[in-house]
Amino acid sequence: MKHILAAVIFATLWGIAQITGVGSAQAQSAAQGNTWIQIESQPSLRDAEARARGYAARLPDVAGFATSSSWYAIALGPYGEEQAEQIRLNLTRRGLIPGDSFLGTGATFGRRIWPVGATALVPVAPATPEITNPDPVADVAAHPQPSVGAPVLVDETPRQARASEALLSRSEKMDLQRALKWEGFYAAAIDGSFGRGTRASMRDWQQANGYVPSGVLTSAQRGALIASYIAALDRLGMEPVADAVAGIAVELPLGLVEFARYEPPFVHYAARDGSGVRVLLISQSGDGSSLNALYNILQTLEIVPPDGPRRLRGRSFSLEGRSEKIVSYSQAALSNGQIKGFILVWPAGEERRRKQVVEAMKASFAPGGAAVLPDSYGAQAVQDIDLLSGLEIRRPDNSRSGFYVDPAGAVLTTSDVVASCQSVTIDALPAQVVAVQGSLALLRPEQVLAPQAVARFQPGIARLKSEIAVAGYSFGGRLLAPSLTWGSLAELQGLGGEQDVMRLALAALPGDAGGPVYDRSGAVLGMLLPETMGARALPDGTAFASDMETVTSFLSDQGIAASAADRDGALAPQELTAKAAEITVLVSCWN
Repeated sequence: MKHILAAVIFATLWGIAQITGVGSAQAQSAAQGNTWIQIESQPSLRDAEARARGYAARLPDVAGFATSSSWYAIALGPYGEEQAEQIRLNLTRRGLIPGDSFLGTGATFGRRIWPVGATALVPVAPATPEITNPDPVADVAAHPQPSVGAPVLVDETPRQARASEALLSRSEKMDLQRALKWEGFYAAAIDGSFGRGTRASMRDWQQANGYVPSGVLTSAQRGALIASYIAALDRLGMEPVADAVAGIAVELPLGLVEFARYEPPFVHYAARDGSGVRVLLISQSGDGSSLNALYNILQTLEIVPPDGPRRLRGRSFSLEGRSEKIVSYSQAALSNGQIKGFILVWPAGEERRRKQVVEAMKASFAPGGAAVLPDSYGAQAVQDIDLLSGLEIRRPDNSRSGFYVDPAGAVLTTSDVVASCQSVTIDALPAQVVAVQGSLALLRPEQVLAPQAVARFQPGIARLKSEIAVAGYSFGGRLLAPSLTWGSLAELQGLGGEQDVMRLALAALPGDAGGPVYDRSGAVLGMLLPETMGARALPDGTAFASDMETVTSFLSDQGIAASAADRDGALAPQELTAKAAEITVLVSCWN
């Protein structure tokens, strides 16, 4: 891309020369000075040559030198001192050189390293240089030097601007659209057609940069726009990457990230030099179920905070997560049995640059060929249930069980799990608390769900001492499905004679609370309650549940009609386990 962009620069070089104030004749005159504009220092020769090459693509008089500190300096010049300062102001105002560029005599400069192959040392300048043209702006009589912060004047008439624009190739026009999009002024397709949207974005860019908002960029304006775009790409190090192992091509900010490892289904790019930026390329085989599973799994990761828009639609999804520390964007799509995408993790507070990189990655992302990451690759990382392919899984503050009570996905659970929660999820999907009464809470998912089944309640009186089972996520979701804990119905009231609870002889765990209590026919008798006896220690195997009448009355108050069970025959344990898995969910509290 940079080669194409450079062509636009050279096509409009005279416009940039007006901005810098240095044409070829002026440069020859200025060379009699001994003042340099030092714009960058790089620790390695390779980086210095690359940066000098980038500047030379859009500016004249670029030079590079080894310095006495073993670093490499990139500079412009030499000029007379007054001229150098005026050129520095113009270039920094236009964003063509860094704002911290400064003037110097080149006393620390040694061997010239740019242009590549040059061996001459810094030319010895006269002690008192003769300034033949102290004003760097061409035709100063017609166009007075603007004050600091004022725009450079238009270099062409609208008619001349349209004539020069007509000479641009389609690829050059597309590059201008990309630059406008990068700067945040253009949001339509990159098609090389200058229609209403492109003209409007040009006017907005001109107005924002102090030009007459004509909707037609002059040669100098096009040069300044593209130069600013290239400079931004250089700072981020946006470069095309083609990963043959993952089968993905995409532009990445290699100035901020570097390749770390393969750990399926991800290619990890770690932060470079403390940038705080991370990139993960997603590559795996799969189908629609795999895509849905990946969508849900990503939302459990620390790098995908729970707040932010997310969309699962057909064969693709996108996720945005925001916290006080990071903002992440994820996307993936299914095609020909392959799921490919990326995750960009960015420090909070740098929104404009983040959006620019996201758009560049989205526009350039291309899954390629039949290559896809294998299920394993090379040396494997230490296995840990709290890690997914080297990524830390976000764990909730509290987890309990619940169960579906209507076809739209409403869930009954215990009220202790939703107390003091910033957000609540049902099987990782966002939900809202709609009602709380005593130990009972009713949740509704933020998006309508279609559960496989809903609870059906025992219409008769439960039999004392009969065998019962509780379905629940005993271990806080570490198992992917609910488990059954068997016991018996010990008493139809509480220890203090409470009429709205049942005592169970059953060894439940904290994660089971909120789960349905079944009889052997698969009918629901009530909801398991959390342990609430405070400091009083009860014998092992003692648990309590809200009875059916209490549960169904609460649901009725919320407009939900309880469904009655329609069979009395006992189910085999495996049948009851399958039935419980259809209605039992994991309810999580997040802060």
